[in-house]
Amino acid sequence: MSATARITHLALHVTDMAACVAFYRHYCGMRVIHERHSGHQTICWMAEPGRERDFIFVLMNGGQDLHLPDNDYRHFGFALESRDAVDRIAHQAAEAGCLVWAPRDEPFPVGYYCGLRDPNGNYVEFSYGQPLGPGADDFDKLRQS
Repeated sequence: MSATARITHLALHVTDMAACVAFYRHYCGMRVIHERHSGHQTICWMAEPGRERDFIFVLMNGGQDLHLPDNDYRHFGFALESRDAVDRIAHQAAEAGCLVWAPRDEPFPVGYYCGLRDPNGNYVEFSYGQPLGPGADDFDKLRQS
């Protein structure tokens, strides 16, 4: 019998801890739930309110900017409550100079989304209508495709 595994965190090395913390606070609504310093190492845990025991980002200093091309689609995905919310995030990101993918519609299961670049070069998608968030189509449709 194999163990049942559940994803709990994602750990990232970042070049500018303060800028990354500010980005995930502002755009993702995450908050710092733990921070520690050991010599030159700083480790910061961030979570969405109410999900502190479910899934966190662990940020660690010492990273390098990823310099991803705009057509690279590796990303972290966050679901939003509406298409208007996607548009608001995209507008804020465009003004801040970190919008990578303007809002667009894609066929199921992608939905409506935009993409931002965090201060370390990671891409962050904000979507509405995917099977894993608000506005989701019937999840059974995903399993059948």
